[in-house]
Amino acid sequence: MLRLLLLAVLCCSAPALIRVPLRRERSMRSRLRAAGLLHDFLRDGSPDTFGRRYAPCLPPGTPLQLGRSGERLHNFMDAQYYGEISLGTPQQNFSVVFDTGSADLWVPSSYCVSEACAMHRRFKAFESTSFRHDGRMFGIHYGSGHLLGVMARETLQVGGLAVLNQEFGESVYEPGAAFLMAKFDGVLGMAYPPLAEILGNPVFDNMMAQKAVEEPVFSFYLSRSTSSTDPESELLLGGTDEALYHGPITWLPVTAKGYWQIKMDSVAVQGVSSFCPRGCQAIVDTGTSLIAGPTNDILSLQQLIGATPTNIGEYLIDCVRVSSLPHVTFVLGGTEFTLTAQSYVRKEVLGDKQLCFSGFQAVDILSPEGPLWILGDLFLTEFYSVFDRGQDRVGLAPARHLAPARHLAPARHLAN
Repeated sequence: MLRLLLLAVLCCSAPALIRVPLRRERSMRSRLRAAGLLHDFLRDGSPDTFGRRYAPCLPPGTPLQLGRSGERLHNFMDAQYYGEISLGTPQQNFSVVFDTGSADLWVPSSYCVSEACAMHRRFKAFESTSFRHDGRMFGIHYGSGHLLGVMARETLQVGGLAVLNQEFGESVYEPGAAFLMAKFDGVLGMAYPPLAEILGNPVFDNMMAQKAVEEPVFSFYLSRSTSSTDPESELLLGGTDEALYHGPITWLPVTAKGYWQIKMDSVAVQGVSSFCPRGCQAIVDTGTSLIAGPTNDILSLQQLIGATPTNIGEYLIDCVRVSSLPHVTFVLGGTEFTLTAQSYVRKEVLGDKQLCFSGFQAVDILSPEGPLWILGDLFLTEFYSVFDRGQDRVGLAPARHLAPARHLAPARHLAN
């Protein structure tokens, strides 16, 4: 009996592959547009309206202050893919964006005073027997709002996997339309520890330290549609699923351990090398809906694909012309990752009219290595993505719903 009991304990605590289903929802941008709030959101925001700014952690006793900021990543408003986690004992469930562009875990607190919190599930610390109070404060400054909260520790459950003593934030103040209309409750960051504002190990670091996963690897499959023929979107903790991608994985070394930052060889439009021909830096970011880049490059790119600006910062494309628009190719590790217009044009219905929007966004993020591009969900729905903490590298391969020969090829010489 004792042998069987020990075997059961070992089986329950053994490293595992954990699948976390992800749901795709209509983007926050389209929700705000339909509600007539997008113009006000863009007008009232800072110049980098979709920019995400984090304030340093404040020592105990320091009054909460708005506007303390240091540059981080962006486009929180358009995040679409989210899954379920639980915190506490007994478990309290929350929906979170699994975000490779940040490293903190936070959910709304039951003490939150904002209207946005009333629209979402809130963590009730007083109902959990495993809750550990911290008391330190943190602040995050968004382009059109602020997030303030206090830190704590708790037992976290992700896809049936338990993470003990996990540091996380309880938000107590969430102004702004982005939080009010978001379908998700909070964010679970999956970037490197230097990006964290909440002191302590990020979630995946704790998973590795507690030997909860088979390998120090996680991977994303982001479905492009709700079609029953496509596999459901998912995050896989502890490895990769070969059934969800075609061909070999292209591996790209991480160049700076904060974001999942890699070197991009160039960006080409219809086979002509148009941007960063001598190489530039890019971030692979599941928390960003679009593809972003330096303002000058993106404005030129919008012209090359025939996108015209609107008075609220959107770029429209004539839906009739989509089939004739040029391909846009990102060369990474000597391999071409090509997006057709069907991939980079977002079609949305407003009333009885269909509108087509460019999937490229101008965002200026500087780094010691130069301006950064951001490969967000629009790119990652086309390519299966693997994040390897063991060897500090990112892997990309054509997702299963694609024809591999059409979207991926060895890099050829591109004309200047």
